[in-house]
Amino acid sequence: MILMVKLRIKVGPKGQIVIPKIFREAYRIREGGYVILEPAEDKLILRGVEDPRESLAWIRERRRRIGGREARLGDLAKVDLEEEFEK
Repeated sequence: MILMVKLRIKVGPKGQIVIPKIFREAYRIREGGYVILEPAEDKLILRGVEDPRESLAWIRERRRRIGGREARLGDLAKVDLEEEFEK
């Protein structure tokens, strides 16, 4: 979801800002979570970061739906990856 709106936000004494609720909800920024702050030419880009546990839950659910199994240490030890990618 892209919100096409601009807001002027006051910077606090320690350089802190408050991200408005509408943006926190839209970009799933939660208390205790993390964001990525990326410098660009003349701006800062703030990106929400998914909780790794949510990503793992999604992967596990998808694996369950397609009938996959969990990889085990050493599964690829005898596989020639160059040969696999040539196929």
